[in-house]
Amino acid sequence: MSTYSIKDLEQLSGIKAHTLRIWEQRYALLSPKRTATNIRYYDNEDLKLILNVALLNENGLKISKIAAMDSRSIREEVLKLTESSPSHSDQIQALTHSMIDMDEERFGKILAFNIDKLGLEQTMFDLIYPFMSKIGVLWQTGAINPAQEHFISNLVRQKLIVAIDGQQLVRGGKKFLLFLPEDELHEISLLFASYMIKSYGFQVVYLGQSTPFDDLLSVYRVHRPDFLLTVITSSQTAEFAQEYTTNLANQFPQAKILVSGFQVLAHDIVLPQNVRKMSDFEEFKGILLENSPETVRE
Repeated sequence: MSTYSIKDLEQLSGIKAHTLRIWEQRYALLSPKRTATNIRYYDNEDLKLILNVALLNENGLKISKIAAMDSRSIREEVLKLTESSPSHSDQIQALTHSMIDMDEERFGKILAFNIDKLGLEQTMFDLIYPFMSKIGVLWQTGAINPAQEHFISNLVRQKLIVAIDGQQLVRGGKKFLLFLPEDELHEISLLFASYMIKSYGFQVVYLGQSTPFDDLLSVYRVHRPDFLLTVITSSQTAEFAQEYTTNLANQFPQAKILVSGFQVLAHDIVLPQNVRKMSDFEEFKGILLENSPETVRE
């Protein structure tokens, strides 16, 4: 069972710790437990309740009214709201709740609702990436456990793979070679890049996770891609990111190299002439549009 401090609840719900304490005292919304050393903590049930209360309160229900409802009524109101709400913040809260519960069915319904309404690309921009950014921070601070993070990441990964499999085979157009460095396993950004590249009429050669450099050289010789794209996120250091980027530029001088990821964006990497840093997928979309063939997607 996961345990949370009141600061964890604040980060996950968006409700200030001071406000949570007032709700706890005035309305008995929370029942903190105590460790053997008398330190207060909260469990999954407390977290789920506060996520639900925060969502209803943000949508106009007074806290006094919410406090008078039983847990079943609160849950029913939240389900009705999240199944129809156009608010991205509401949907992100619902995804967070699904993550805490590891509720695959509910998570899938939320994604399906948004993809049907917005399309996969816009759902990734407006919902999934803000959500993944949020849980990435929470995982690093220990507010959620690795199992919860892996559960959600794998569900998103599955959705992207299915969407990519459903795309038509692209012939013609510039070619992109996509890969992650050795020991780098965070593949969601790379999969989404693959989806976007095909959507905009380009070809993709996808190598995926943990690609040995010798294999990269071999594939390049066969396919001669116009672009190389990689993401350096968590498994490496800033020094590695600099060395790896410089090596890519030297080994593939004829290609345009696109790099992104935490270790690239958070540090002052010196970029060789044929390397471009991408800060986000809006920028990547601009790159695709700049190089788009005449037959862009309808």
